[in-house]
Amino acid sequence: MSVTSRYRDAWEGFWREAPDEPGAVFWDAGPERTAAVHLALFEPYLTAADLPLVDLGCGNGTQTRFLADRFPRVIGVDLSGAALDRARAADPDGRAAYRVLDAADKTDAEALHADLGDANVYVRGVLHQCEPDDRQRLVDTVATLLGERGRVCLVELAEAAKPVLMGLAADPAGPPAKLAPIFRHGIAPGEVTDAAVPEYLRAAGLTVVTSGELPLVTTEHTADGTRIELPSRWYVAGRTA
Repeated sequence: MSVTSRYRDAWEGFWREAPDEPGAVFWDAGPERTAAVHLALFEPYLTAADLPLVDLGCGNGTQTRFLADRFPRVIGVDLSGAALDRARAADPDGRAAYRVLDAADKTDAEALHADLGDANVYVRGVLHQCEPDDRQRLVDTVATLLGERGRVCLVELAEAAKPVLMGLAADPAGPPAKLAPIFRHGIAPGEVTDAAVPEYLRAAGLTVVTSGELPLVTTEHTADGTRIELPSRWYVAGRTA
C-alpha cells in the first residue's frame, strides 16, 4: 500500500514553492548542527560501516551530501520528485545518488533492498510527518532496508515538541515565516507519542541498541532572535543488539 495522492501532492507543492537559498526551510539546518551530531551518536554502534547508507526522507539533500563524504556509498530517497530535483542540482558532482521512494510501499522498499543489499539508514524527523496509518509501514520499510546487518539512526520529535509548535502556530502575529508553509501545505506535524516509536521498531522486528534525547535544531528564530530548538529523541536499532 502506498501513501495517498493528497499527501504526495502536499510534499510536491511544498518543495516546488520552497525558496532555494540554504536554511530557507524550517528543518534544513546545516549538517554541523544536525547530521554531524547524530552521526557521532550512530557510528559507535555500526556493525557494518561499509554498507551503503540510505538517507530516508532526504528532502533537498543537505544532510545527504554531508553523509556522502563519510560513507562509501550514500543514497538519498524521498517521496517528492521536486525535492530530489533540488538535491541533484545541489550535488553536481554526484557525491550521492538520489531516488524516489514511497516509504509506505512494501514493493518500493523491497526493490531498493534488492538493488543495494543490506544498508544502514538515517532518518530524521520523518515519522511524525507521516499519516498515522503509514507510520508502521515506514518503520517496516526501514527494517527491510536494514536486512540482517544494517542499523538505523532514527531521530524523531518528542511529545514535548507539539505544544512548542502549536504555540508558535497560535501566535497572534501568525506562525514564524518558515513554519507557515508547512501548515499551509497540509503537512503539519502530527502526533507520535514517545512510547510509540520503540513499539514501531519492535513490531518491525528491530531491537533498540541505544537511545537518548537531544534538541532538534531548526533554521527559524523567535521574535527575540532565539533559535527554535525542538525536543527530540534518537534511537539506534537493528535486527539484533
